[in-house]
Amino acid sequence: MNIKIKRIDKTLPLPEYQTKGSVGFDLYAREKTVVQPFVPCLIPLNIIVKVPKGYLFLLASRSSLPIKKGLLIPNGVGIIDQDYCGEEDEIKLQVVNFTQKDVIVEKGERIAQGILVKISRPNLIEVEQMNKKSRGGFGSTG
Repeated sequence: MNIKIKRIDKTLPLPEYQTKGSVGFDLYAREKTVVQPFVPCLIPLNIIVKVPKGYLFLLASRSSLPIKKGLLIPNGVGIIDQDYCGEEDEIKLQVVNFTQKDVIVEKGERIAQGILVKISRPNLIEVEQMNKKSRGGFGSTG
């Protein structure tokens, strides 16, 4: 499969898989960004992606981001739709700094990873009853 990617700043590398077993390709911060404590912030990742039909682009932080930088994605992941691919649609990573001090993300720093996930779009059919006994609520299995 081929994916069309446009880099904004050509001095930064294309996204790349770091090992043969990597499922996510690393993404680079396009500019130096200061992330203040407890304030959501968007970090531009230097790419616009044309997501292939039948896939979503899942944006996740690198696993070391909370430990090394004190940054988290507030909603856990980013979902990039197939039609988010216009000239102004640069992928950005939303983060929150959970430390007490400003965190600096340097230009060119690998802070996120992209993963393509195959999806389907089923028809949603509303019903009046599910005809099955409930198994219990949140946390009911232990």
